[in-house]
Formats: sequence, C-alpha cells, structure tokens
Amino acid sequence: MPVLPAKPDTGLMKQVNRQFVTGVTVVTALDGDTPRGLAVNAFSSISLDPPTVMVCVQRTSVTHDCLFRTDHLAINVLSTEQLDVVTGFASKSDDKFQGIDWTAGPFGSPLLARSSAQMETEIRERLQASTHTVFICRVVHASVTDSDPLVYTAGKFFDGGALPPLGGSATG
Repeated sequence: MPVLPAKPDTGLMKQVNRQFVTGVTVVTALDGDTPRGLAVNAFSSISLDPPTVMVCVQRTSVTHDCLFRTDHLAINVLSTEQLDVVTGFASKSDDKFQGIDWTAGPFGSPLLARSSAQMETEIRERLQASTHTVFICRVVHASVTDSDPLVYTAGKFFDGGALPPLGGSATG
C-alpha cells in the first residue's frame, strides 16, 4: 500500500500562496446607510457572457455578515495610487471609510475613487467553503480607468503597469 504524503500545514500553504501574483481589490457594500468594506485578493472572473465574477470572504471578517445580507456589492480593483487605501481596508478599523473618497454605484454599493477598475454586482449565490463564503456575482455595472493596477506577491505590493513582459507580447 502506498504511503500518502503528509497534508500541507498552514505555514506551507502560506508560502505556496505567496508565490501567486494577484491583483488587489476592496469589496464594498452598504450596511443600511453605513459603508463597509475589506481588502480581498481572492477574486476571479468566471465568465464574460454573462459577466460573472466571484469573491471569497472569510466568515470571521466583520464585513462578512453585511455582504451575506445584501443583494449587491462592489469590487474595486485598486490602482498604484491607492496603497493608503489597501492598508486601511486590510485593517480591523471600525471606520475604514474615514478619509476615503467614494460614490454610490447605480445600486448603492460604494465605488472607491482612484481605482483602476470598478464593478457593481448582484449576488447570485453564496457558497460555504470551509472558513469562507464564496460569493458568485453577476456584474451589473463596470468602469475602467487608465490607472495602473496594484499587484501583490510574496508579501509586497508592486506597480502592475511597470512589470516587463517576458517573451513576445500576449494577446487575448
């Protein structure tokens, strides 16, 4: 009988995940009249037609219950001009919107100024996955700017527009 490998521990999984380059988003919603939000790097496009995305949020997050109750949320793709924003939204602060310039999207979700891109979405499904909820969302509003995206890897932030391409140019 083959010997099964040991299950990877949390420390190893953190090291593995740090090798993945990801964009930086802030997920926002209104809790009554109060804006709420948190930094999220577990974001992905699922489909372009219809436009569908997903975000994963830890259930112990203070923003989780607001997101779970609401019908709409916004995904703000942060730009290189927003290092201050990601720091605030990654914190445990009670008022993460203090000093943050934002406007309400068509369905009321907070859209952060200076973002590289913004989406307001309608939540279609909430899937429980271990310690997180996976929110499957249909995009109902989107905008994009010329600002370069903020990217994250190995515990550091980088300018997504300054990354040199390898090989030839990639086309979609």
